Amino acid sequence: MNNIEAKKVSESFTTFTELVMPNDTNPMNNLMGGNLLKWMDVVSGICAGKHARKVAVTAAVDNVSFSRPIKIGDVVTIDAQVTRAFHSSMEIFIEVYKENIRTNSGKIKCNEAYYTFVALDDDGRPTPVPEIIPETDDERHRYERALRRRELRLILGGR
Repeated sequence: MNNIEAKKVSESFTTFTELVMPNDTNPMNNLMGGNLLKWMDVVSGICAGKHARKVAVTAAVDNVSFSRPIKIGDVVTIDAQVTRAFHSSMEIFIEVYKENIRTNSGKIKCNEAYYTFVALDDDGRPTPVPEIIPETDDERHRYERALRRRELRLILGGR
């Protein structure tokens, strides 16, 4: 693909933790979806930037669904990892967990999504990124399926 040294998924794995405060919630005391999307975008952008060592911008967000409400006082953890790199773009897999530390509920998965980021050079043009070296079975599975997800994104995006 390019002559940039490939990287392991673990080299750019990023975790974000946030306490849900009253200003983050709606009248039902649930975390507002827009706030969660913002947090997901931030952590996936950090992950993409760590992988590319360049500024990376959001190009696409796939299939975000809110499977469980996140309440005021919950601790939200968002994990992001690069699943595959293409020429200048990267697919980032995000998992969202909530935890009620008062009840010691443990982490409960609430959400997952795939984001696509494009790395930019100093002039704002797409620039090559390192390939990914998947090491675990889960990483290999996501890596292999990423090509199909990318094809679908391009078709649905009219390209």
